[in-house]
Amino acid sequence: MNTSPAWEPPLAGDEIEHLLGALDRQRMTFRWKVDGLDDEGLAARVGASSLTLGGLIKHLTGVERSAATQRIDGSPLGPPWTEVDWNADPDWDFRTAADDPVQDLLDRYDETVAATRQRHREVIDAEGLGQIVAWGRPFGVDVSLRRILFDILEEYARHTGHADLLREAVDGRVGEDPPEDWSPPEVWR
Repeated sequence: MNTSPAWEPPLAGDEIEHLLGALDRQRMTFRWKVDGLDDEGLAARVGASSLTLGGLIKHLTGVERSAATQRIDGSPLGPPWTEVDWNADPDWDFRTAADDPVQDLLDRYDETVAATRQRHREVIDAEGLGQIVAWGRPFGVDVSLRRILFDILEEYARHTGHADLLREAVDGRVGEDPPEDWSPPEVWR
């Protein structure tokens, strides 16, 4: 069921439509929060926190990549994620985002989200939300695709809240949802 605007979840859909709609709403709100900023805007910090919008973009790109590969079927995330010693540098994504050009961060994020959305639709269509995926195997537990999607939704909710504070500090942009005239990246449609 399509609703308008694009980020509005269905008002009366099924479980899959509501879950994917809520996740897309968070994705689109986050994407709107980082839209139109330069290097300085993406590097801005609030108070004692080291979080930046650029770091959040790079981090969520990795979360999306993991959600489409490693968590579902155990396949590697690929570079640059597989080239990082995460034990030695657990904040690599947050720390190194300032080294990446703004457009590269955004393009990588947009393309990764598009690929993850497509992969999730394919996997859901094949076996539904209750299917057991690879994520829990190393720990000897069953983890469903449903659980992965809810974890990603939770991750976005937390980081979109961070983005609210950071963006307001940069230029005063506030709001729960993008304005009516905003459009998600073309690659997401």
